[in-house]
Amino acid sequence: MSLWFAAVVFFGAWPFAANSSVKIQTSEGGICQAAAQRASQETGVPLDVLLAITLSETGRKEAGRFLPWPWTVNMEGKGRWFENQKDALAYVNANFKIGARSFDVGCFQINFKWHGKAFSSIDRMFDPDSNALYAAKYLRSLYYEKGNWKEAAGAYHSRTSKNAAQYANRFSRILLALNGPLAGQESTKSSVRPRKVVPKSNQYPLLKSGVNSTFTNGSLVSLVASDTQKSLIKKPPGRLF
Repeated sequence: MSLWFAAVVFFGAWPFAANSSVKIQTSEGGICQAAAQRASQETGVPLDVLLAITLSETGRKEAGRFLPWPWTVNMEGKGRWFENQKDALAYVNANFKIGARSFDVGCFQINFKWHGKAFSSIDRMFDPDSNALYAAKYLRSLYYEKGNWKEAAGAYHSRTSKNAAQYANRFSRILLALNGPLAGQESTKSSVRPRKVVPKSNQYPLLKSGVNSTFTNGSLVSLVASDTQKSLIKKPPGRLF
């Protein structure tokens, strides 16, 4: 489900201040942040981990800063940002009617082909809270399997070792840029305490981009030029609980 843009922002220039006082955005760009926070509280998956994933999947420039975008679609390898859910859903439904099944939607780019049966409808897959909660539960199951968030993130992207490793390394750099408590650390399984972990408030800025932007196999958070990846969750999920 991951979409990768050509590198235009150097890692050191990322607008993720270490002690930023910026609060969760109330615009469209802040929807995924808020959903990630609620999913973190529900599942115990650290907020910074979820933010690093959603930024990897859908991050775009908005009002001069970098935030995930909820109305993002990767339709069989071609990614687009839409201004609103209505336009994004119309685009997906139109392609679905002509046979498209391999597409990713929402804050965490959930893949319909492998995960669609977990939702009552495509509309429901787009719902930021449903999208984030499913992603968080899936990440949590991968964490229990792998024992650390870096490898869990890699498996979230791919079960192919090379692709997983590339994504995991990028995830770690994004996590470090977010100045998260897990940056540069290995986590233990005991760090996940469902329904007990109270994550810190999201305080991360955003970049800027026009609406209905189009991108193809580029890095949305590109830390490495010309690096390309395939769709994120390419294989059927394991048990979430």
